[in-house]
Amino acid sequence: MTSALLRKFRPLLALAAVGLLSGCNLVLLNPAGDVAAQQGDLIVYATIMMMLVIGPVMALTVFFAWQYRQSNEKARYEPEWGHSISLEIVIWAVPLAIIVVLAGLTWVATHRLDPYADLIRIDEETPITEDVQPMQVQVVALDWKWLFIYPEEQIATVGEMAVIEDRPVEFHLTSNTVMNAFYIPDMAGMIYAMAGMQTELNAVMNAPGTYVGFAANYNGAGFSQMRFDVKSFGSDAEFAAWADEMRASSEGILTDATFNALSKPSTFKEVVSYNGLEEGIYDRILNMCTEADTLCLDDQMMVDALGGGGLDGLFNRELFAGLCDADDPRALLALIKPELREDPELYASVLLPPQDTTEMRSN
Repeated sequence: MTSALLRKFRPLLALAAVGLLSGCNLVLLNPAGDVAAQQGDLIVYATIMMMLVIGPVMALTVFFAWQYRQSNEKARYEPEWGHSISLEIVIWAVPLAIIVVLAGLTWVATHRLDPYADLIRIDEETPITEDVQPMQVQVVALDWKWLFIYPEEQIATVGEMAVIEDRPVEFHLTSNTVMNAFYIPDMAGMIYAMAGMQTELNAVMNAPGTYVGFAANYNGAGFSQMRFDVKSFGSDAEFAAWADEMRASSEGILTDATFNALSKPSTFKEVVSYNGLEEGIYDRILNMCTEADTLCLDDQMMVDALGGGGLDGLFNRELFAGLCDADDPRALLALIKPELREDPELYASVLLPPQDTTEMRSN
């Protein structure tokens, strides 16, 4: 009885399923940003190319099932047939040709849409001129929220970010916890954020509005709440008004102490903002040294480069004290060329600015 009812109402169920799909937001194929639009085009082109094989295969499956059904006595019966050169050529040549075309298409698109590369256009008809400066946004993945730092505006927000229509945005991303994936479907493809490392994403939004961003990599209990609003403003004035609003409703200045409190596992339903940035805060977050008495990763790498904790390291750190750090690694040349240690004048010419070298020679 149940099977009979299902067969009877199957067309209606199929029609209902199509109706439900009509409510889907196909944002990947109709995004608001040019980078995402190009990625959507790549999906369409690749799908069309693959359908050149999939379509005929599906059609032939139905055809063979119908043509060679048991009740069709008119179908040709050839039990001795086993090979056809013509069929082999078609079976291998068509897929190979499609693979070659897909490989070329993907290779070109991958290099054109390199997330680390500066954008070359605002949209399909508007190239980027040399005077256009991208907006800088530093993004930190936390448990379970996103922190957005605006170094130019000296503000930071949690749970909401903003951009300006048709102005390129340069994201620098890191994580203070496990690896995560930053994704704004309307703007660009997702990119990973990892602790102690920095990734980069260049993108642009081409329409005003409020869009959705979220975490695309599972990271624990609060994963589903790692969502945020992306506001795209139509003018610099509107963005400035938003920045002023964030300053007015702030939690104070983002310092090492406030960041450490913020980084504890929690979820935020309301937008949180900070009206100032402690100098170098993002660099310390990136190098995982916001805690007191914690050696920054870049300094740790410099220590390792100078010989680590052994005798060589002790000697080199004393020798290059005040001269060699993560921001000025020129003293490492003295390790590569030991003769620099024996010749003070040559040592100074490599390690000291020109004016200091002149003064040393005069003395």
